[in-house]
Amino acid sequence: MNVDSIRNGIVIDHIKAGLGMKLYDLLELGKLEYPVAMITKVTSKKMGRKDIIKIDAVFDVNLDIIGYVDPGATVNIIRNGELIEKKQIEIPRKLINVIRCKNPRCITSCEQEIQHVFRLTDPESKEYRCVYCEAKAATL
Repeated sequence: MNVDSIRNGIVIDHIKAGLGMKLYDLLELGKLEYPVAMITKVTSKKMGRKDIIKIDAVFDVNLDIIGYVDPGATVNIIRNGELIEKKQIEIPRKLINVIRCKNPRCITSCEQEIQHVFRLTDPESKEYRCVYCEAKAATL
């Protein structure tokens, strides 16, 4: 399979195979007016299989979302056809409005303007808990 390179944009690379669509949805890439290429289960020497997302535009991508879904991913910034920056993504310590609290008793359930804030409580298992009610976030 051959996908053309982009001149100015973002390439999210080294996504664990099967997680690309989750990233696509959480980053709301379907709402963009720019071309977006999703390549799934590409052969990778390092990973075996991986997903790649290419976005033919430069914009501020939410690195916390990428880190939540796959902290091993990389974000490459392309300008004039050249790689100008490669960001290694890490698991975020805090998530704001990335996931929603499922606890019906949580204040976020009745107060619509309150942000959904989760903090990382266990990096090994990627466990997040709501800062308001301590409810455990649903896993991906």
